[in-house]
Amino acid sequence: MEPTRVTRSATDASDSIVERLKNVPLEPGVYLWKDAHGTILYVGKSKSLRDRMRSYFGSPKGLNGKTHRLVGQIADFDIIVTTSELEALLLEMNLIKAHRPRFNVLLKDDKTYPFIKITLQEAWPRVFSTRNRAEDGSRYFGPYASAGSVYRTLDLLNKLFAFRPPRDCRDDRFKRHQRLGKPCLYFDIKRCLGPCVPGVVSQDEYRAAIDGVVLFLEGKTETITRALRQKMEAAAEELNFERAAYIRDQIQAIQKVSERQHVLKTVETDQDVIAFAREDGSAVVQVFFIRGGKLIGAEPYTLQGAEDAPDQELLASFLTQFYDQAAEVPPNILLADQIEEPLIIEQWLRQKRGGQKVQLQVPRRGEKRDLVDLAAKNAAQKLSELRVQWLNSQQRSVAGLAELAELLGLSEVPMRIECYDISNTQGTNSVGSMVVFEQGKPKKSAYRRFKIKSVQGANDVASIQEVLRRRFKRADLALGAGLEPMNRSGAELPAEPSDEAVSLPGDESDHAQAEADAKGWGELPDLVLIDGGKGQLNGAVQVLSELGYDRLPVAGVVKGPKRDRFDLLLPDADELLLLGRTSPALGLVQQIDEEADRFAKVYHKKLRAKGAVRSLLDDIPGIGPRRKKALIKAFGSLDGIRQASVDEIAAVPGMTRKSAEELKALL
Repeated sequence: MEPTRVTRSATDASDSIVERLKNVPLEPGVYLWKDAHGTILYVGKSKSLRDRMRSYFGSPKGLNGKTHRLVGQIADFDIIVTTSELEALLLEMNLIKAHRPRFNVLLKDDKTYPFIKITLQEAWPRVFSTRNRAEDGSRYFGPYASAGSVYRTLDLLNKLFAFRPPRDCRDDRFKRHQRLGKPCLYFDIKRCLGPCVPGVVSQDEYRAAIDGVVLFLEGKTETITRALRQKMEAAAEELNFERAAYIRDQIQAIQKVSERQHVLKTVETDQDVIAFAREDGSAVVQVFFIRGGKLIGAEPYTLQGAEDAPDQELLASFLTQFYDQAAEVPPNILLADQIEEPLIIEQWLRQKRGGQKVQLQVPRRGEKRDLVDLAAKNAAQKLSELRVQWLNSQQRSVAGLAELAELLGLSEVPMRIECYDISNTQGTNSVGSMVVFEQGKPKKSAYRRFKIKSVQGANDVASIQEVLRRRFKRADLALGAGLEPMNRSGAELPAEPSDEAVSLPGDESDHAQAEADAKGWGELPDLVLIDGGKGQLNGAVQVLSELGYDRLPVAGVVKGPKRDRFDLLLPDADELLLLGRTSPALGLVQQIDEEADRFAKVYHKKLRAKGAVRSLLDDIPGIGPRRKKALIKAFGSLDGIRQASVDEIAAVPGMTRKSAEELKALL
């Protein structure tokens, strides 16, 4: 049965909301609180929608601070009626993942947690890091809390099992060494078995190494060492002492790692141990991964939006978001506290585990409680480390902003800073970047990139002017000035082409997207920084004056010849404002300018790569404009096309199996 969706019209008064709640059914489902702009503030579920939603508008004394602030912003709501509580749980998870409402407890950066991927479906499997899971026959382990955790694990695994180097053995390099008939340096230093060269290692032997990786990640080190001992004895009987010595060293290395895992020995079962620590709205959840009774991994995860959330809600939110993307679910999960609706979550976890039983436990004493307490202790330690890092960073940002305001003679600290930069290669593929820092921290959602349209050749001054015109004309649109922007003094400015007046930076946006982003464009900076010298700065000042934004403070960032200095240049000034080596303002200005430079170069490199792919594909028979566009969209670069299989290329719209085979042969 499909969920029934009920959408209500917007309202400003809470009493109108309460009146409308009388028509909400007493059935399971999901509710979405919205503000006056239609933005989703919170997504929740309940087995009785009307009762749960009305509880928000009861006595204010029963509401915590976070919920009280939520209620003060509610202007509208949607509900989706479901057929069961489990269906409501699944729908709630999907909506939270899609919208990430700011009043929900969220797993921080949950879209970017990395996994270890083992391509078991390939002839010579690879083991590497990925942030995307797919039903492609590969085996996945994770998610890990950070890329650093994955890289350390991959490095250890590569030392133990000598599979294809995770970051340095893509298919194109593998095939190149196949043609050369000579393995790379990794073979010489015993970090690769050399599967790229026929005859060096058999497919069965290499597959056994990959099986060892899987077993190791599953915590089954005894199975690995038992099989390796048999191979070592066989090699010794054949008088292949070099091979036997290599396997002996491998066994010793695995045993050494296994001894560290045995430091925390428990009952021989598979279980995750989950505990948390929280303070002043911050929360860290620690997960111990125990397999076969051994601790094989421990990862801390940061939560956001945890302020005033009850412990039960915090833990339940983590469980649903974490195991929704986890590669596996163990049969036992030990928790530090009870959670909301444990039976429903157990039912969902059982489905995730293929119908096998999953038990959620809150141990009160004994060995299991000791494990939970140890996890909580680790969570508290991680939270303490993060708070120290945050405080140090916050102090540096505040000091940098205050010094910057003093140096530039600003009446207030510049809470929002925009920095602009240009990147090109001998005048080709010229692009501009706009990065935004708020309260001294990057606000990446406000970054914008510009493909330069009206300037030919390497003219950074004219390019900066084009970028600023486009940015601040969009500010005029967002602030209600209309398509013909007016100077603040009332003088009409020369009209620009209509597509420039409404399109966003780049060449892929439309008017609807411009309207969606209007609120962002209408947020004006407290300080504008221009990467470059007097020419770029004067050009920027001219444009800001033309558009009526001449009151905005603006300064140029002048780098030393070896990027060893970052000083400021003010309009009409003959000398630089030199920033001291230990100046907090120097650190802030350098961070902002380098971020603008990085963001511009990333976009420039992308456009240049697309151009290179296009030019090469133009020379391949049978690849016309439509196929070329589809290939670039699917794989992004020539290297991406090279790495793709024939089946993947053939699946691209417009391609056939024959054309895919011909393309792979030519590349």
